[in-house]
Amino acid sequence: MTDKNIRILIADDHPIVRAGFKQVLSETPDMVVADEAGNGQEVLAFLKKKKYDVVLLDISMPGKNGLEILKELKVNFPKLPVLILSIYPEEQYAIRALRAGASGYLTKASAPHELITAIRKISQGGRYISASLAEKLANYLDADMTKSPHEYLSDREHQVMLLLASGKTVSEIAESLNLSVKTISTYRSHILEKMKMKNNAEITLYAIQNKLME
Repeated sequence: MTDKNIRILIADDHPIVRAGFKQVLSETPDMVVADEAGNGQEVLAFLKKKKYDVVLLDISMPGKNGLEILKELKVNFPKLPVLILSIYPEEQYAIRALRAGASGYLTKASAPHELITAIRKISQGGRYISASLAEKLANYLDADMTKSPHEYLSDREHQVMLLLASGKTVSEIAESLNLSVKTISTYRSHILEKMKMKNNAEITLYAIQNKLME
């Protein structure tokens, strides 16, 4: 290995996903997966001990989600490039991620060559968004800037809203996010209040109508 290798920290709570990324990157001569993290605490622990050129960060992590971790990283390591990876459509989280300091955003459905291109670009100080996302962002900026109800939600409320819309119960969401049922119930109350809705069925209908779910 030479100093020219781009040292990468992969942060994803699914071992099979990490293995997939590792396989792709292992076939790229100028990149090396230095470490893997399964949650936010591991990410921060690694960064306190070692230096990396790029962090690949999954947006759906147990405990603190990717956006919360991203905000912490930008406070402690402001110059470290972070590429956000997500199963959600670009328009769901991309703007939030870029505002929070991400250097790029890719969906996990992206082709391997796009991942390689994105890593190279952000490691050199650039930003990476796909052509389709660039078009969506342009449309977003050109559109009426009146916010939709879901855009008033915090990042965590937005995440909980999508999980409620997918049919998950408060208990199931609490377990998947490693939070208490009481905390999720509080988020649900805030979501209903901010979006002026009465129940989960209205949240689901809204999410479908606004194409917030795949």
